[in-house]
Amino acid sequence: MRKVRFRDPAGSVRTGEWTDDDELRFGEEKFDPSEVDVLPPTEPSKIVCVGLNYSAHAEETDSEIPDRPLLFLKGPNTLAAHGDTISLPEGKERVDHEAEFGVVIGEQCRNVPEDKAEEVIAGYTCVNDLSNRDDQRKEQNWIRGKAFDNAAPIGPVVADPEHVPDDAEITLTVNGEEKQHSSIDDLIFSVPELISEITKLVTLERGDVIATGTPSGVSPLSDGDTVAVTVEGVGTLEHDIVGAGEFSGDVDHRFMPNQ
Repeated sequence: MRKVRFRDPAGSVRTGEWTDDDELRFGEEKFDPSEVDVLPPTEPSKIVCVGLNYSAHAEETDSEIPDRPLLFLKGPNTLAAHGDTISLPEGKERVDHEAEFGVVIGEQCRNVPEDKAEEVIAGYTCVNDLSNRDDQRKEQNWIRGKAFDNAAPIGPVVADPEHVPDDAEITLTVNGEEKQHSSIDDLIFSVPELISEITKLVTLERGDVIATGTPSGVSPLSDGDTVAVTVEGVGTLEHDIVGAGEFSGDVDHRFMPNQ
């Protein structure tokens, strides 16, 4: 099952199923996705993000592979949904896309061993970890760089784990052009390793999301772009961009911060 949250034409918030026939079902009612407002499929208290979790991405940023997961947080203010038009921070030259495999937590948990990690997973989703590089270069806590409003589009659904392959592909396109393509099989730290490591110090709540890191191929966004993140077994998260600066010149990954 692929669970979806949406606001129906009467304004009521519903939780239903996004079917293989591309319909939204709530009880006996059926809706066309274009006729409703699709909402983030979960309401997390926090999004725990992982930096440099693909070897190829570490290489493109001229960074060493970390010996433990690099973690940072995004708050609920960063949420955005499938179909949204996202206004990026004003006056910034470079704001990048980062396609990520999202893990949605199904129950409150702490100190979860790796071999029990699957028991606390509700499902999987798509995440775009939008990153304001102008400010990320200048600070260590990354509030301006990573946690600005709507910096975490998530969705469109939470897919049950049995529907998502262990080597699910993840792809991102901008205006139909492929920019990122990899597999979650290429993660440096696996999902069970991440859940175990995070919960040693942080209590995860039902609905929280772990954004597991981005593959290589991150690049700047421009005003008017349409971004699509696809995770095999989940579906496609699509959103538009307004307000990004026009990046000029070649992309030099060596001067990107470690993330």
